Amino acid sequence: MASHQARFGEQGRAFQAPGRVNLIGEHTDTSEGFVLPAALDLRTISVLSPRTDSKANFFSVNFEQQATFDLRQLPNGPRRHWSDYPASVLWSLQQRGIRCDGFDMTLSGNVPVGSGLSSSASVEVAVAVAVLAHAGIELPKPEVAKICQSAENNFIGAQSGIMDQFTSCCGVEGHAILLDCRSLAYEPLPLPEQVLLVICNTMVKHSLSDGGEYNERRAEVQEGLRIFQAHRPAIHTLRDVGEEELRSHASEMPKNVFLRCLHVVTENSRVLQAAEALRTLDFANFGQRMHEAHISMRDNYAASCAEADTLVELAEKQPGCYGARITGAGFGGCTVNLVATEHTDKFVKNVRAGYRQATGIQAEIYLSRASDGAGPLM
Repeated sequence: MASHQARFGEQGRAFQAPGRVNLIGEHTDTSEGFVLPAALDLRTISVLSPRTDSKANFFSVNFEQQATFDLRQLPNGPRRHWSDYPASVLWSLQQRGIRCDGFDMTLSGNVPVGSGLSSSASVEVAVAVAVLAHAGIELPKPEVAKICQSAENNFIGAQSGIMDQFTSCCGVEGHAILLDCRSLAYEPLPLPEQVLLVICNTMVKHSLSDGGEYNERRAEVQEGLRIFQAHRPAIHTLRDVGEEELRSHASEMPKNVFLRCLHVVTENSRVLQAAEALRTLDFANFGQRMHEAHISMRDNYAASCAEADTLVELAEKQPGCYGARITGAGFGGCTVNLVATEHTDKFVKNVRAGYRQATGIQAEIYLSRASDGAGPLM
């Protein structure tokens, strides 16, 4: 808030939106499936003060840059710049008929960019909750998530599902959330104090803003879906397909298409099994599902990388590690590890040293508990 006042001369009102880590359920949200993420205590802070004109000024503390937009004439698409994300939210709000007067906003955050921890969704939601408050409009948090998802899909051009924005909006302190991405019904599941989320950054960055491999994988899933719809037009997404049925049509699909669909179908089952394990605090069972999910991301969805595989192998050898897997869209980013609290110091030391020896890379490692979703910063 001090940096906002120093730059814009007003104290402003502060809001926050967390990043998220997905414990299990990767690339299922785009098929209206099940996911099991948690909001992190890494977050984006937005500070907003009103203006008397139609300008929207965004200053990024992280990038040390300012971007200005005219609310009467917003761009219709990205320019491959950090300011695309706040601009996309303004655009998406206007598509819903939500307009506001001008404002100055300062953005700062500690969600690592390109890490698979949803820095983009964190920015989008932090902007949305601040602008909605500025406009005097209250919306249910799932509706805010939909606005931000539309910003990323239809302005940025990344065909992501609802999970990232939903978790940033609706996170529950001390809990993961089992989210049904079709109905948006969700159930908080306990992450008690005896376990910590340990997130290991490969330092291999990925980007959803340029589409690339992420959109390619989604297109392969859609190709498989069309084959099913030729037989059963009522099928809406792979959420409606079981593993046995998928395998019965494997001969009709290119191998890569079958494998992408196999990941989505089996991952949905793993999420539900993992949720049941978490309800009973069966962390060993939960960790086994995480292991299986990583293997599927690596072999079926082809969205892991050598560095993430190395981190997972190192983690699974450590005492107190229940499970490890790549998290987020893949192609770099982070691994998530569920670790017994009393073992976290040794876990961090051993994994960091082993990764540097294997790759020459100094991994960043974050310890986090599950946090609440977006809202005013008290």
